[in-house]
Amino acid sequence: MRIGELADRAGASPRLLRYYEEQGLLKPERSANGYREYDDALVERVRQIRSLLDSGLSTRTIREVLPCLTTGQYHVRGATPETLAALEHEHRQLTARVECLSRSRDAVGAYLRAVRSLRDAPAPAEAC
Repeated sequence: MRIGELADRAGASPRLLRYYEEQGLLKPERSANGYREYDDALVERVRQIRSLLDSGLSTRTIREVLPCLTTGQYHVRGATPETLAALEHEHRQLTARVECLSRSRDAVGAYLRAVRSLRDAPAPAEAC
């Protein structure tokens, strides 16, 4: 498929897809006329990239971990101490975000339960 179709299917702009390519996150094939040709599997890959970016990961970190998400293969032989330190930092930040989101989810859930409980409670009897 061409870049416009991938953009539509993945919910991303063609400009963003070109940026992902520049960052080494996507590697489209090239047709004889030089147009980018994208495989159907890249729709899910773009969604994964967007999700990881939304989680706060950098494109550099995503480039490191993305292969293990798509192939299950971990390419760790070339991991430098700096890369590992950066990933450990990212992991701590993600853990903190997950904990914060869990607390927020629980608070919103408690509020909704309270509102529903009041709404479903019988109305008090009116005095004469």
